[in-house]
Amino acid sequence: MVVMAAKKACETLSKSMLVEVQRWGCMKQTGVSLRYMMEFGSTPTERNLLISAQFLHKELPIRIARRAIELGTLPYGLSEKPAVLKVRDWYLDSFRDMVSFPEIKGTNDEKEFTQMIKAIKVRHNNVVPMMALGVQQLKKGLGPKIVYEDLDEIHQFLDRFYMSRIGIRMLIGQHVELHNPNPPPHCVGYIHTKMSPFEVAKNASEDARAICLQEYGSAPAVNIYGDTNFTFPYVPTHLQLMVFELVKNSLRAVQERYMDSDNVPPPVRIIVADGIEDVTIKVSDEGGGIARSGLPKIFTYLYSTAKNPLDEDCDLGPGEAVTMAGYGYGLPISRLYARYFGGDLQIISMEGYGTDAYLHLSRLGDSQEPLP
Repeated sequence: MVVMAAKKACETLSKSMLVEVQRWGCMKQTGVSLRYMMEFGSTPTERNLLISAQFLHKELPIRIARRAIELGTLPYGLSEKPAVLKVRDWYLDSFRDMVSFPEIKGTNDEKEFTQMIKAIKVRHNNVVPMMALGVQQLKKGLGPKIVYEDLDEIHQFLDRFYMSRIGIRMLIGQHVELHNPNPPPHCVGYIHTKMSPFEVAKNASEDARAICLQEYGSAPAVNIYGDTNFTFPYVPTHLQLMVFELVKNSLRAVQERYMDSDNVPPPVRIIVADGIEDVTIKVSDEGGGIARSGLPKIFTYLYSTAKNPLDEDCDLGPGEAVTMAGYGYGLPISRLYARYFGGDLQIISMEGYGTDAYLHLSRLGDSQEPLP
């Protein structure tokens, strides 16, 4: 009897809960621009932090609800996969935390709210590998006759889903970071107002070379060209992630091409160009390029041959982080990071020679978030 009652309570909770999720999911999202985040955050007074928290209290449940709804309506039975159900539960828990939080009226409320969204961000740390695991579970079920073009719907969903996640994490991270009593110089939250793309490219290349050394025992050189004094406002962690991914791919291609050769592998070249509208970073390698038929596949989530660092039986707690390398999502996710602030990523290949990746970053910082 007690079990029945508990089950019934659980069902009614989820019913009323799903009604709430639907209601919030229909509301309009509000995008913000890099410039707005920068100007607003440059004076993190108590009043500004309060306004920011009140905005997030209204905005985040809308974004989270939309993703929760979509997670429940995916094609090919993807919604039923254990890993996807787990991600959906994380979103529903976060939605519940957000909507049950009372109105934010003063500084104490704001501080409590900040702690709560910090916890939400940690809860969602492993969403990307967990979704990748869900896609793996789906591919296993679909068998070898799978036609990737047919899975376009899933691919578009994942683009929307990850783009939304970048936005949610940026808004939470930005708000939390504005509380830092000793921010690094020229930093407004996550945004560095005088970021040197040259410096970031240098750090990202060193990280990528370290991984290449670990994997192969040697690593090609990386040469960087461009104005070492040039700076512009951007989010260094985003740029680091994108350049790291591109350089890592180039190093791997060159390393594998020259593995059995006596010749010194040619260096990977990075060129940083500062235009009036765009900052462009080109990563060039002589790693043999990609066949033209393979190019459309490099931006899909369903193509990777790499092994997921999460395996079927792994029960991953939200606090444990997982490496970025490994499940072949680096390029599509890097492109989303570029597009989030109005840039883009293009890959041009010369099969038999090498690959050029062009990372365009919008310099004006005026473009609104692309809200899926």
